[in-house]
Amino acid sequence: MNTNNKTNALEAAKRVFKIEADEVLKLADKLTDDFANATESILACKGKVIVCGMGKSGHIGKKIAATLASTGTPSFFLHPAEAFHGDLGMITSEDIFIGISNSGETEELIQLIPAVKRNGNKFISICGKADSTLVKNSDFFLNISVDKEACPLELAPTSSTTATLAMGDALAVALMEARDFKPENFAMFHPGGSLGRKLLTKVKDVMRSEKLPIVTAETLMEDLILTMTEGKLGMAIVIDDEGKISGIVTDGDLRRAWQKHSALSNTSVNEIMTASPKTIVSDAMLVDAEELMMKYKITSLIVVEEQKPIGVMQLYSI
Repeated sequence: MNTNNKTNALEAAKRVFKIEADEVLKLADKLTDDFANATESILACKGKVIVCGMGKSGHIGKKIAATLASTGTPSFFLHPAEAFHGDLGMITSEDIFIGISNSGETEELIQLIPAVKRNGNKFISICGKADSTLVKNSDFFLNISVDKEACPLELAPTSSTTATLAMGDALAVALMEARDFKPENFAMFHPGGSLGRKLLTKVKDVMRSEKLPIVTAETLMEDLILTMTEGKLGMAIVIDDEGKISGIVTDGDLRRAWQKHSALSNTSVNEIMTASPKTIVSDAMLVDAEELMMKYKITSLIVVEEQKPIGVMQLYSI
């Protein structure tokens, strides 16, 4: 790509970002009580939120439904053409229907209005035309009208689909805040993600509990190094006569000891160990273990039960 083409491509991208950003910002001034009332209606809903749209609106609708479902609002996407050929049976009288159409005149969606009305469903329209058939037949109207599409031909849905997506996100966030939706709630719907794993997994599920590198304060350097090498954790746990933790020796402690002591062969563990190491209980959540290690800039925690070591939790396990 020559210099002129590169410049043109960059300018086109910047123009799209500005146009779409401006149009999204304008949505705030178009909000009415319908948005708050739609939110209240969804909160009171005993069924699910059914999102429906055709073409590009349908693609955006799938994302909106997925976002709602993952943030505490049971929801799924219904294709309007399939709905008209039998999938209307997926909608119960307790559900709320969201119809998406920039023009408000999408034929496949308009054909569903009588069935939705007969079913008694609350109807939310996300639309760009206030005087459209879709809006006139809805209970709540969320205005996503735009003054300009980012497409230079003013044909391809660009600003309008971005506005629709933003309106869906606004609705999802408003519902999250109303429900006091917390990270642990989000994790319940995302058990396979990293956040879900941290918030749902306990320390005991990932800690190392077998062949722990344990020494006493009187252990000599040669035996300490052998124990640490066999343990393969880069550290050793120091216990007292009652089997309770009294300290820890890390690879860093060993390196500092080599610099400080001229002869290590007669040096014992109590001369180089770090007393009162950071510990955690086995029932603690993984996210708590991570926060503790990040706070103190350490990579290992000793898992304890009644002050006795039962495992080791390391940062790389998270």
